[in-house]
Amino acid sequence: MVKTLFNFLRGILIGIAEVIPGVSGGTIALITGIYNRLLSNADIAFKSLLKIGNPKKVFQSLATMQWNVLIPVFVGMGIALILGARFIEPLLETNPIELRAIFAGLVLAGIYVPYKMSIKAVDKKWKIKDYFLALVAALAAFLLTGLAPGVINDPSSVVIFFSAAIAICALVLPGISGSFILLTIGMYATTISAVNDLDFQYLIVFALGALVGLASFVSLLKWLLKEKPRPTLVILAGLMLGSLRALWPWQTENRDLLAPFSLEVVAFILFLIGVAIVWALIQIENKIGEQE
Repeated sequence: MVKTLFNFLRGILIGIAEVIPGVSGGTIALITGIYNRLLSNADIAFKSLLKIGNPKKVFQSLATMQWNVLIPVFVGMGIALILGARFIEPLLETNPIELRAIFAGLVLAGIYVPYKMSIKAVDKKWKIKDYFLALVAALAAFLLTGLAPGVINDPSSVVIFFSAAIAICALVLPGISGSFILLTIGMYATTISAVNDLDFQYLIVFALGALVGLASFVSLLKWLLKEKPRPTLVILAGLMLGSLRALWPWQTENRDLLAPFSLEVVAFILFLIGVAIVWALIQIENKIGEQE
């Protein structure tokens, strides 16, 4: 029961992250210790699609998935996405500094997770080349998150499909936010509206694009984590560090960074709360890991 509730909480956090531009669902999955399991199960699901002509093999393949983990996670994600689109997105308009501050603390503290995993992968501390690789990844994420947002008011089905295919990759790539990608290419507002208005035609095209994008990316990322775990995790840590640019509390609508307006005590407290949340999640995950 405790594991189910924790997986439900994981799903809620991942779903909330996907609503907020600058926060990656993959980052939250990594921080909460469920990243590898989601990746492995997604890979099984997509490979089973290749066996669609043999229903028996499809069923056998799907039966190997960890449904006791996936169901509560997906339920939590679904609830968070629906409620987040209605309540969290407006908070970005009214309280952007406070909301960014808490997630900045969460992501900054979460960098410890891939850093620790990379050390565990080869049982060695980072070397100069690792820091350099992380720096390059951080710079790339920093530049990407500095691009001014675009606007597409009436996208075609082709645009919706490929926008989803590109943005969904961020769901499994820590450090890059799917909603941030949508915002950059001008598809964020229309997608949020489609969710709120239950525009099923839009959502079906978006879901198909997301499925294709995810299927083509998950297997590659899983292979990298298996065959090249150290450099892959180093890059993920760098991406998370560079993505903090998007969560700097003081910035313009065009993503130009500003100095703090004043001594923001509330923002600093929320930043520390974000750090504390990550610490608590890591401790809970460690306890659950000891029981498994």
